[in-house]
Amino acid sequence: MNRVLVVEDESHLAEGLRFNLEAEGYEVETVDTGEAALEKLHEGMAFDVLILDVMLPGRDGFGVMTEMRQTGLLVPTLMLTARGHSDDVLRGFEAGADDYLTKPFDLAILIARIRGLLRRRNWLQPPAAPAASARKPEDVFTFGVDSDKWVNFDSLELWVRNQVFRLTLMEANLLRFMIEHEGKPVSRKSMLQKVWSLQEDTDTRPIDNFIVRLRRYLEDDPKTPKHLLTVRGVGYQFVAVPA
Repeated sequence: MNRVLVVEDESHLAEGLRFNLEAEGYEVETVDTGEAALEKLHEGMAFDVLILDVMLPGRDGFGVMTEMRQTGLLVPTLMLTARGHSDDVLRGFEAGADDYLTKPFDLAILIARIRGLLRRRNWLQPPAAPAASARKPEDVFTFGVDSDKWVNFDSLELWVRNQVFRLTLMEANLLRFMIEHEGKPVSRKSMLQKVWSLQEDTDTRPIDNFIVRLRRYLEDDPKTPKHLLTVRGVGYQFVAVPA
C-alpha cells in the first residue's frame, strides 16, 4: 500500500483528501505545518508521495521544499495551492517540486497526478556510485570533446567523467529542450512556454537559476561554460562539442 503524507492546514480539506485517497487504496497521514512534515521526514518516516500546501503557518511550502532537496529528502512531491500565478508555479518547480496543482482542483486530476508521481518515483532514488569501468546506457545523448558526458532521460542521470548526478524532472526537461535545439539560440520566453507551459509575462529570472545549476553539473568550469552558452539579448545555446 502506497503511503501519502498530506501537509494542509485547512482541516476540512485535509480530511477530505484523507477520505478520498484512502478510498483509492492509499494509506494517508496528515499534518498541518511545514515543521511537522519535516520532522516526520527527517525521522525516516517512509512516504511514497508528499502533497504539500504552500500557504502554511510558520514555514511555507516553498521553504519546506527547499530544505527537503538540500538535505536529500527525495520524496516525490505535488504542491497543492491556491497560489496559481505563473511565477508561483515556476518558483515551486525551482524549489524542487515534481508537480504543481492549483486550488480548486478536480479530484480525478489529483489522483492522476499522484499515480504519475508513483510511476516516476524510481527517478528520485539516490544513484549508485558508478564504477570506473561503467558503461553508458544505450538510450542516451552523448556529448563532450571526448564523448565523456551523457544524459539518460529515462533515469534522469547525468554522467560527467564517471561522476553521476541525479537531475530533477524540470532540470532534465530543460536540458532536453536545449539539446533538441542544439547550436541554436533559444530565448527564455520559449523555455517558459515549451518546458513549463507558462505565459510570456512570467518572470524569466528562475530560468537563469536552472541554467546555473545545470552548468555546475556538466561544465568543467561553470564560470567559463562551453556547453550552455549565454547569448546576449536572447537567452542560451547548447553546444554538444565545443570548438
